[in-house]
Amino acid sequence: MQGHTSDPTGVRQAMERWARDLSPGAVGWVGITAGVTHDGEFIAVLQFDSEEAARANSDRREQDRWADLCAVLDREVTVRNGMRTEVFLAGDLGQAGFVQVVQGRVSDIDRARERMHALQEALKVHLPALLGSVTVELGAGRFTRALYFSTEDEARAGEIEMPPEIRSRDQEARQLVVGPVEFLDLREPWLYAAR
Repeated sequence: MQGHTSDPTGVRQAMERWARDLSPGAVGWVGITAGVTHDGEFIAVLQFDSEEAARANSDRREQDRWADLCAVLDREVTVRNGMRTEVFLAGDLGQAGFVQVVQGRVSDIDRARERMHALQEALKVHLPALLGSVTVELGAGRFTRALYFSTEDEARAGEIEMPPEIRSRDQEARQLVVGPVEFLDLREPWLYAAR
């Protein structure tokens, strides 16, 4: 779910109402990572334990409460449904103080998945600030990936000090990217998890 807002506080309040009032009845709901970038771009990545659970929740009568959220967004909301989700854990995602959401398209999703897995395994050792990631495959090679870091400063320092072997793996992964890539930095991420 993505849109633009001039009222980040209103968006957060709407998200918190959903998490508090409606998430208990959302079958298969795992969590939400959301936030607003410094220039007002809102994004929310909703996770369910299966595609069936996500679809069932879309049909719930209570889902019309998302209108509360849409009311505080400045333009129409874009919703993309994932076909497959890959979760990489190196730590507790709930401890993230900075989340970078990356959106783009690759020419070969299977090869991209393999290369990203190898890169993230190498980063586990080099970049302890990386707590993990959630990648949602959207079809036709499109993806949304949320990267969770303990702090932004540690994440940026790790980028600068990246060893040659990891830079090489990163370049291999980037070679599969087609067209522009969008980076959305959530410096105050809102993390909600099912209880």
